[in-house]
Amino acid sequence: MTMHEKQKLSITFAELVYNGQWFTPLREALSAFVDKTQEKVTGQVKLKLYKGNIIKAGVWSDYSLYSESIATFGESDYNQADAAGFINLYGLPIKVQAMVDGKK
Repeated sequence: MTMHEKQKLSITFAELVYNGQWFTPLREALSAFVDKTQEKVTGQVKLKLYKGNIIKAGVWSDYSLYSESIATFGESDYNQADAAGFINLYGLPIKVQAMVDGKK
């Protein structure tokens, strides 16, 4: 959710710069949002450079959301049947559109 808002804000920031409105209360408020959402964006990235390529060799962060114990579905309490509800919910608009198109 936050990532989508930041993507939309990138356009707003570009428009503020283009229109010469950088020193405005709007830009300050948007910057405060970005600063808040970046508080836990920390860590290190290790890259390997080889023959004109950049290869990710590792990432580390104290705030990483990845946990091997959670990501290992076979050894966790995750119920894969729960995914059916999300699939049905997110697919509903497409299903309704197909039903409407079928009536025409």
